[in-house]
Amino acid sequence: MNAESPDDASFKTRVYTIVFKSDTRAGRLFDKVLLAAILLSLAVVTLDSIESISNRFNRLLTALEWIFTGLFTIEYLLRVYCARDKRKYMFSFFGIVDLVSVLPTYLALAFPELHALIDVRVLRLVRVFRIFKLTAYLQEYQHLADALHASRRKILVFLSFVLIIVMLMGSLMYVVEGPENGFTSIPVAIYWAITTLTTVGFGDIAPKTDLGRLISSAMMLLGWGILAVPTGVVTAELASQRGRLFSGRSCPRCSKGDLAESDNYCRTCGHDLR
Repeated sequence: MNAESPDDASFKTRVYTIVFKSDTRAGRLFDKVLLAAILLSLAVVTLDSIESISNRFNRLLTALEWIFTGLFTIEYLLRVYCARDKRKYMFSFFGIVDLVSVLPTYLALAFPELHALIDVRVLRLVRVFRIFKLTAYLQEYQHLADALHASRRKILVFLSFVLIIVMLMGSLMYVVEGPENGFTSIPVAIYWAITTLTTVGFGDIAPKTDLGRLISSAMMLLGWGILAVPTGVVTAELASQRGRLFSGRSCPRCSKGDLAESDNYCRTCGHDLR
């Protein structure tokens, strides 16, 4: 197998810098063009789902879809071509998203009965997260994840309590209302209890007796308080973590310790500590 020529290596490096890097002028321009193409392609998918618009502009929407599919196919092939580890990229999360976002169009062309797969194109929206380069928000995400993990037992106990409530109240309503009022079984009554407790209230099942309406009123009032519990638990944990984070005066970005209480910025990385 022939070794790659210097010119080919140089070209692949330039392509890699444009496609995978965002810290260069060409890379930023590529990301902006790609983001615009993603949003426009999603607009085409959305308009195509509206029957009146689809029937009137079918040829235009189809042409635009193929244009975007061609652009995203070229982008995918470029990423595979210049990726340093092709297999790793192809089987990575974004590599699979890149492939799945263009594959349905080709499958629908070869197999018309698979036309419903076209809707998988909305996966292109996931690619926006790569373009936004959310590394600046990883610290905040980690704080939220830590708070959820620390409060998992409290949330589990709360969910267990809610499950007990809906099962008890559903069973009670099944006895009070009965099949003649729409509560044909305990699972149906539990479904009613869940929709009532969460204040959704579809109205497809409603109590007819005075006692049933009294129970429903209590469920509705209880639902207001229950919905606030998970938010309060996670918020309290976030506040607790923030207090622990700054009590030791260590930098939340680089973990530099021994910072003075009067320090406004980290002496190592310059992070704002105020």
